[in-house]
Amino acid sequence: MCQHTSPCPTADAMDREAARIVATCREQGWSLLCNGVITFEDTGEILPDGTVIEPHRGPGKHALAA
Repeated sequence: MCQHTSPCPTADAMDREAARIVATCREQGWSLLCNGVITFEDTGEILPDGTVIEPHRGPGKHALAA
């Protein structure tokens, strides 16, 4: 899918989120990457084959301060 001179990571690569954004909808909180991955603000993802990746961000700073 990626047509960049230095190809972006594939959808099955560990660093797939480093691919370039080709479309975004800030109001709905998602972006489409050039490798076909849809990323969401909560760090969840949908891969091109339909696999859902659950949100994977760590706990908020307020939770660590307690």
